[in-house]
Amino acid sequence: MKYSRVLLKLSGEALAGDQGHGIQGEVLEKLSSEICELQKTGVEIGIVVGGGNIHRGVAGATTGMDRSTSDYMGMMATVINSLALQDSLERKGVYTRVMSAIDMQEVAEPYIRRRAVRHLEKKRVVIFAAGTGNPYFTTDTTAALRANEINAGLIMKATKVDGIYDKDPMKFKDAVKFDTLSYIEVLNKEIKVMDSTAITLCMDNNMDIVVFNMFEQGNIQKVINGDKTVGTLVTKKI
Repeated sequence: MKYSRVLLKLSGEALAGDQGHGIQGEVLEKLSSEICELQKTGVEIGIVVGGGNIHRGVAGATTGMDRSTSDYMGMMATVINSLALQDSLERKGVYTRVMSAIDMQEVAEPYIRRRAVRHLEKKRVVIFAAGTGNPYFTTDTTAALRANEINAGLIMKATKVDGIYDKDPMKFKDAVKFDTLSYIEVLNKEIKVMDSTAITLCMDNNMDIVVFNMFEQGNIQKVINGDKTVGTLVTKKI
């Protein structure tokens, strides 16, 4: 395996599946099955899951809600998703820990970096909930931050498409897929794979990102093995 420790970034919208909101049981089952197979290989796994299937902070702010309040609501949504994912994984025999950036000890451990690393060393899947604990930061930025804190070798950003395209492949049949992009290209072309804060943090710390389709069976294993035919790699200057 090319990577021994990774950070998996899941969008909240992915958990909603075709229903568009909430948590779809079939999708949760498939995601947890893929994570379970990855964990069996011995790879240490950290996970950041979004909350867009329940509430998006930015969306709430556009309707007149106070941005900080709306963002805190979004953080609570990520906790709900994290607990659902934890339950699904543990029913498959995978030991997990949910660590929250906002103190709520009845349902999750407080986030402490050294404790998180220790959990990973013991082959527990660590799910990082409640974002960074601060408003105005997305779960993309959380993924970049946590990946660097735990010294992950890669950020695996799971999407519904098989990489980054020059335009939406769901709408345009002539969309062209990129095999590799540099951080600067992502920023200059304003490609919406992750927000600019997350991309800049990865660029400053040489943290590679692979954007791939997690819903295609076997893709996770291929990414871990360094298969360049899967997804799009975002890395330093090419």
